Amino acid sequence: MGPDYAIRDLRCHVENIVKIPHYADMKLLLIEDDVNVAEVLAIAFGEEGHEATIAYTGEEGLARLRQERPDAVLLDVRLPKMNGIEVLRRIRSNDQTLPVIIITGLATQSEVAEARELGVTDVIEKSYVLQRFSESLARVLNKQRPA
Repeated sequence: MGPDYAIRDLRCHVENIVKIPHYADMKLLLIEDDVNVAEVLAIAFGEEGHEATIAYTGEEGLARLRQERPDAVLLDVRLPKMNGIEVLRRIRSNDQTLPVIIITGLATQSEVAEARELGVTDVIEKSYVLQRFSESLARVLNKQRPA
């Protein structure tokens, strides 16, 4: 599946989006280098009442994290310069509890395994992000609730 197909697929999901259960309005940091994908996801999350801030590189995402801690991070694996696994490693060196959801279309099995070892909340294929986001969001919120 080429990048153009993935973008069309995401746009289709946005147009036909099923309402995400209203768990809470969340502040999301979306670290995604593809401008079209980032904007489609940010619009979709915004329509559901969530505030999505976009960072187009890993370095920019880490800088934003130093400024403000979001409720969750959506992180692409394939980023220029610093890949998503390195970004996740740096996030975990400072914050073990921040929910991070990997979104990818090209991650290898070893990258997914490493992300899981680093404590990623979930790994979602880009073409399924909007479908599975509510499930991942529920897992994020369940981890945040006091016992």
